[in-house]
Amino acid sequence: MIEQGQELPAVTLTQLTDDGMQSLTNKELFEGKKVVLFAVPGAFTPTCSNAHLPEFITLADKIKAKGVDAIYCVSVNDAFVMKAWGDSQNAQEITMLGDGDGSFTKSLGLDKDTASFGGIRSTRYAMIIENALVTGLFVEQDKEFVVSRAESVLEKL
Repeated sequence: MIEQGQELPAVTLTQLTDDGMQSLTNKELFEGKKVVLFAVPGAFTPTCSNAHLPEFITLADKIKAKGVDAIYCVSVNDAFVMKAWGDSQNAQEITMLGDGDGSFTKSLGLDKDTASFGGIRSTRYAMIIENALVTGLFVEQDKEFVVSRAESVLEKL
């Protein structure tokens, strides 16, 4: 599993925008930026839709006021699903990124097999990333939702 103090592995994530599908590299996403990234097991799932994403939407201004350039939400879903989920949640302040094949999640060692629920998914976590370097890592224990909450991340900033 990736650790605080390590650089993110070089992988590509996708984003669907009004201009079409974008494939974004680490350089484009993280170079010269301070970013909060949080990952969820699945778009449109209960805790993710009722608490995790909404909390980041609500606290986005306060998080950005701490010098954060961008807030990214990642899930092992395609960019079409991530855009639809973001639109349904009015997540204009959050960049919704798809990790369709799970390559980003697997490269971090934060994948888990949920079997019939959805196969390979992400562990719930949040990170503070500065210039592609992980400066804060907050990984949830299975079936918990404490350390990756927006309020917890805001306190760490």
